[in-house]
Amino acid sequence: MVETSQVVSAAPEAQPQARDRSNLILLVLCSAAFMAMLDTFIVNVAFKAIGEGYPGSTLSNLSWVLNAYTIVYAALLIPAGRLADRFGRKRGFLVGLTVFTLASVACAVGPTLWWLVGFRVLQAAGAALLTPASLGLLLTALPAERRAGAVKIWATSTSLAAAVGPVVGGALVKLSWQWVFLVNVPVGVIALIGAVALLPETEDVTVTRIPDLFGALILAIGLGALALALVKGQEWGWSGSSTLVAFAAAAVAAALAIARVLTHASPIVDPNLMKVRTFLWANVTALLFCTAFGAVLPSVVLRLEGGAGYSALATGLAVAPGPLMVPVFAAVGQRLAERGWSAGYLVALGNSLVCAGAVALALSARTEVDYPAQVLPGWVIIGVGVGFSLPSLLASATVDLPPAQVSTGSGIVNTSRQLGYVLGVAMLVALLGTLTASGNDALNGFRHSWWAIAAVALLSVFTALGITARRRLDSVGRVS
Repeated sequence: MVETSQVVSAAPEAQPQARDRSNLILLVLCSAAFMAMLDTFIVNVAFKAIGEGYPGSTLSNLSWVLNAYTIVYAALLIPAGRLADRFGRKRGFLVGLTVFTLASVACAVGPTLWWLVGFRVLQAAGAALLTPASLGLLLTALPAERRAGAVKIWATSTSLAAAVGPVVGGALVKLSWQWVFLVNVPVGVIALIGAVALLPETEDVTVTRIPDLFGALILAIGLGALALALVKGQEWGWSGSSTLVAFAAAAVAAALAIARVLTHASPIVDPNLMKVRTFLWANVTALLFCTAFGAVLPSVVLRLEGGAGYSALATGLAVAPGPLMVPVFAAVGQRLAERGWSAGYLVALGNSLVCAGAVALALSARTEVDYPAQVLPGWVIIGVGVGFSLPSLLASATVDLPPAQVSTGSGIVNTSRQLGYVLGVAMLVALLGTLTASGNDALNGFRHSWWAIAAVALLSVFTALGITARRRLDSVGRVS
């Protein structure tokens, strides 16, 4: 496991106490990170109920409940991590957790849809600060011999959110969709108490410059403009002036963001990192893969709730088999890696299965939804593919980076994932158009969506072959 250098940590006499409490520290950090990631997935099942709670809401407007969160989370993840490194990881963790918890309460009581969207922005800001701070604390607050295993547990806890999110969301919606947000409150309060009592303060004295926060703002504006153009394109007309202005704003913001990366003293992305072949292709693949996955999960949820008339709880249970395949086939992928399979081939295999699953959904779809025959097979294949792909993608992305750049590299990869989720939701909304379509109109919308998802996943198969790390991770997560 890569060691963090030049870190100011707890005093030497406090180390035995921290060592004794390492399991509790791990529990606090993983629970908070799990909660932040859970919010990305749990809202998918509550989507229809939220729309009913705000009568007259269109699909394009509702999509901002998801997109506002992922856009801000993506834009702030890297600079928030740098700020936590500079001013104290415990301080950053506590601030992020407090903002996230309070914003969750605000989401539950938002008087209108756009108030809810605004509070989701605050949630995302809190999540962007607590997530990298929690990982940084794992690498500094725990004994060296515990760090490799702790990082795997942390990563597993965040991945588990995708599996349990739809089920938990479905159960909570039975009470009220507001509970999708209120469930964060007890977890947040307990984690805050534990963090204050257990976590030592650590900071990295090598971080001396404030990251380019204006560059992060430009990135958020550009991504928001692109999402706006995609989700409103059908309503405004693809050649309409509003759509063209949104696309133009996205292009200008992208150009400005690139210029700041190349010229700023502390850019949000170090351009030198993109010269590392494995890292570059891992980011491209993460963007494409998560675009496909970011579209396919809500597509299946909407198909079951709209086309089959499933309740939120029934939808959550129906969605669960796919994510449950992830840890099983992640273990299979680990075995294949130990037998000599490269990360690039494992990711390509997984992405090809995601493509095959989307094709199966498109080919089997009929006007009347039959879950066991039409949805379950393709969805399970997609889950198997995610199990092969995502762990290998994340584990190999930073393996060829210099040790001092690993934390930054991890933040960039996670940002690429979040950008993919935004583009995936926007693509789905653009292709479906409305929540109220029925019969052949709804069937055609979902078929077009699944074919588009398959095409993006297929493209990610080829980019995955560029992930050819010079080094590899052994079975306990060390670089060898």
